[in-house]
Amino acid sequence: MCTLSERDRKVNWHPYTQMQTAAAAVPIVRGEGAYLYDDKENRYIDAISSWWVTLHGHANPYIARKVSEQLHTLEQVIFAGFTHEPAIVLSERLLELLPENQSKVFYSDNGSTAVEVALKMCLQQSYNKGLPKTKILAFTDAYHGDTFGAMSVSGRSVWTAPFKDQLFDVLFIDPPNADNLPAIKNMISQYAQELACFVYEPLIQGAAGMLMHRAEELDELLSFCRALNITLIQDEVFVGFGRTGKLFAANHLHTQPDIMCFSKGLTGGTMPMGITTCTEQVYQSFLSEDRYKALFHGHSFTANPLACAAALASMDLLLQEETLQRIQSITEQHIVFAQSITEHPKVKTLRHTGTILAIEWNTGEDTSYFNQFAAALYRYFWERGILIRPLGNILYLVPPYCISNEDLSYIYQTISQALDTL
Repeated sequence: MCTLSERDRKVNWHPYTQMQTAAAAVPIVRGEGAYLYDDKENRYIDAISSWWVTLHGHANPYIARKVSEQLHTLEQVIFAGFTHEPAIVLSERLLELLPENQSKVFYSDNGSTAVEVALKMCLQQSYNKGLPKTKILAFTDAYHGDTFGAMSVSGRSVWTAPFKDQLFDVLFIDPPNADNLPAIKNMISQYAQELACFVYEPLIQGAAGMLMHRAEELDELLSFCRALNITLIQDEVFVGFGRTGKLFAANHLHTQPDIMCFSKGLTGGTMPMGITTCTEQVYQSFLSEDRYKALFHGHSFTANPLACAAALASMDLLLQEETLQRIQSITEQHIVFAQSITEHPKVKTLRHTGTILAIEWNTGEDTSYFNQFAAALYRYFWERGILIRPLGNILYLVPPYCISNEDLSYIYQTISQALDTL
């Protein structure tokens, strides 16, 4: 009889994987809280929330119950010309938590498409107004998704090389700091009349290696762009819903975006959903007696009632005092641990924001997603019952909020041992 791994190899093609050389995929048969269990009943701590999505742990009974209740009421309905209460309530509750200028919610099905929607809003807003704004501003080494629009505004790399001739032109700038801000402002000024929008990952560039920039300089940059009437798209797909220590990265900033993008933790990792919110001004630019000025974008599963129910349940859990205290506790424990290893000779750099901790390993090689040290790191932790997914030589932690202090301590202890032995 074939194992699950053997059956998988025959039929499945996995993401970000060179299938010819990759090890067999590990079968996971169930999850519970911060743990995953394989087909041999080995238990692993999910230290990365299964690609940054599982806020409240696996198989959360409250979310499961709410989705089950919705499943027995309404599982799906077309959202063009129809609506339903879960979508209305989710939009109402989310807008209450977001910056006051956010006015409308547009549903899609993942983070990449949430960004696609935002880009189309900006470009068509300019088109509807008859403005010659077709250029987009983005950060170097950005990552906004893998669909073509999202790829275009992501940093150019080996990931995007096969498609370079199909990606639209983007003006890239480095994340701001005290030294480079004057030069960045000067460059933006030269293109301001052509710039439809600035799309950015606030505070943390996740896929780039958990690169972090300060809120103060980002605020200054956003304020400068606002003064030049450049629409601001804040991609909170990764950092939203508590990851930065506050509910949203926007809570760290004074200058608020015109458009915001959400996914990942939105449903507590239960099922796919994307959301793009915008100001009333952006929304109004599509209102017209001319039907051709409507936003022509949609998905079959737009505002799926089950995903809305999961998102509402996740929001219930997120706003509980116990969860908010756990976010603060994880943040504080990360800080204490980071201080304990900051002088270790194998630690090249340490980066920390909220519940996210990144350790750049000093391997003698350039930092890269394809750094071979990733395989050794992954194997070392997996053999000790911890799931991580290094970004090359960068080990990071993005734990679910339900993780226990004991499990966090064990992860820290294992990192310390790895620093001494690997």
